[in-house]
Amino acid sequence: MYWLTSLFFTDSSVASGISHAIFIISLTIAIGVALGKLQFKGASLGSAWILFTGIVLSHFGMRINPAVLNFLKEFGLILFVYSIGLSVGPGFFSSFKRGGITLNLLAVSVVFLGVIITLAIHYVTSTPIPAMVGILCGAVTNTPGMGAAQQALEQAAGAADQNVAAGYAVAYPLAVLGVITAITAMKKIFKVNFKDEKKILENLENAKDAPRRVSLKITNSALDGKNVAEIHQLINRNFVITRYRRRNGDIETPSATTVLQKGDDLLIVTSVDAAPAILAFMGKETSEQWINAHTNLISKNVIITKPELNGKTITQTRIRSFGVNVTRIHRVGMDLVPNHYLHLQLGDGLQLVGTDSAVQKAEEKLGNSLKTLDEPNLFPIFLGITLGVIVGSIPFAFPGLPQPIKLGLAGGPLVVAILISRFGVTKLVTYTSAGANHIMRDMGISIFLACVGLSAGENFAAFLANGGYIWVLYGLIITLVPIFTVGFIGRLKFKLDFFTLTGLLSGSVTNPPALAYSGRISENNHPAVAYATVYPLTMFLRILSAQLIILIFI
Repeated sequence: MYWLTSLFFTDSSVASGISHAIFIISLTIAIGVALGKLQFKGASLGSAWILFTGIVLSHFGMRINPAVLNFLKEFGLILFVYSIGLSVGPGFFSSFKRGGITLNLLAVSVVFLGVIITLAIHYVTSTPIPAMVGILCGAVTNTPGMGAAQQALEQAAGAADQNVAAGYAVAYPLAVLGVITAITAMKKIFKVNFKDEKKILENLENAKDAPRRVSLKITNSALDGKNVAEIHQLINRNFVITRYRRRNGDIETPSATTVLQKGDDLLIVTSVDAAPAILAFMGKETSEQWINAHTNLISKNVIITKPELNGKTITQTRIRSFGVNVTRIHRVGMDLVPNHYLHLQLGDGLQLVGTDSAVQKAEEKLGNSLKTLDEPNLFPIFLGITLGVIVGSIPFAFPGLPQPIKLGLAGGPLVVAILISRFGVTKLVTYTSAGANHIMRDMGISIFLACVGLSAGENFAAFLANGGYIWVLYGLIITLVPIFTVGFIGRLKFKLDFFTLTGLLSGSVTNPPALAYSGRISENNHPAVAYATVYPLTMFLRILSAQLIILIFI
C-alpha cells in the first residue's frame, strides 16, 4: 500500500512525481469546487473554498514540491488574468472614459489607506516593519509587492528577513475571505437588488461612445443637395445613416454618394457624445417609427467567420458595394459604432441594413458560419501570453528605488490581452470563443487558489497557535477598513452600480478570487471591466509602496 500512501503524502522537500502533483492539485480543486456549491442563506464563497481546501490538505501533509507549486501558481494566474483581459478589452477604453478617473482615484485611496493603517499598527504595537510589510502584501493578496519588499530589504539591510514571508502567508488566506465577506456584507447593507442594478447599467450604456439611434429631419438648408460623404466631412463626427425617407415616402439605404435634401427623414446610429452636435447641425429629432414603416429593408446581425477578413476595416471588406450599411459592431458583449479606423476581428457581429438580396450577398462575403467559430484557436492565446510575459518583464526604473518596477506575470498578460481584444492584430486571428474563455478563466483561478492554499497550509496552524493570530487580525484590519471606507464612498457619494463597485474593490486589492466571486454573482462583465481599469495603476502603487516602506522606515 506504499504506492497509495506516497500518492497522498510524498515529501515536498524532494522532487515529487508528476502524478503526485497532478493528483494533489486535482483533489484540492475537486473538493473546493464541490464545497463551493454549498450555500448559506443564499450566499456561498464559491471558488474561495479551493483555497481553504488547499490549506487543510497541506496541514495534514499533502504537499507538492515548492518549485512545481510556484510554477503552477503563476501559470494559473496568467491564464486567469489573460482571459479577463480578452473579455473586458472591447469595453475597457469606453469604461475608462465613462468613469475611469473616478475609479482609479478610489482605488488609489484604498492603497493609501492600507499603507497608513500598516504604519499606524507598526507604531502602536511595535511590530517590526518587515513583518508589517509582509502582512500588508498578504492583506491585499499582492505577491509582486512582497517580492519587491524582500529585494529592497536585502539591499537595505544586507540580509533577508523571514518575517516578510511569514506575515504574507498568514494574512493572505483570510484576506481572500475578507474581501468576499465585505462584498457580501455591502450587498446587504446597501439592500442591493440585482434587477435594479441592471437597470442602472442600462442607463450607463449611454456612455459617450456607446451607440445611439437618432431619428431626425434635415432642416439645414446648407445640406440640401450634398451627398453623405460631403456631410461627413462637414460634421466631422462618427455616424452611420442606416435609412432615409424621401418626401415622397420611399425608404432606402444610402451610400456615400447618395444626395440628401432638406426635408428628408434620416435614421442615424452614432455615439451618445456625438448625437447633440449632429442634431444641432443637421436638423431636429423626430419620433419616426422606422421599424413599423413599410419598407423592403431588413436588419440582420451577421458574424465574421472568414479568417481572411480578420484585421480589415469595413471599407476594405467592400461589403457596402452590395448596397448594405453597417450600423453597429457587436464584440464580446459590447456594441461599437463603426468607423473607418476600426479593424474587424473574427467573431465580430455586424448589424447590416439593406434589402434582403443585398444582406444575403454581404452574409456570403462575411461567412456567418457559427460552426467555424467552434474550432479552438490556441495560437493567439499562447502568443498573447508570450508577449504578456515580455511586457511584464520590462523594468521601469525610478530615481531612489533600489529595484525597477515591473508589471509582472499578472500585469503584463492582462495589458496585452486588453489591447489584442480591443484592437486585434492585422492578419492574425485572435478570436477566442466565449466557452473557451470561460474554461481558461475558471481553470486558471482554480489552479492558482489550490497552489496558494497548499503553499500556506504547512505552517499555518502552528504559527497561529504560537501567537501569529494577532498578525491575522492586523491583516484583516488592513483589508477591511479601506474596503468598507471606499466602498461606502463609491456607493453613496459617486453612486457606483454594485457590479462596478465590486470590480473596483477587487482590483484595488489585486484580488483575483474576489473578482471571480464578483463575476459569479453578477453574471456580467462589469466587475471585470472595473477590475482591469484600476489594476495596472494599483499594481504599480502596491509594488512601489512596499519598497518605500522598507527604504524609509527600516
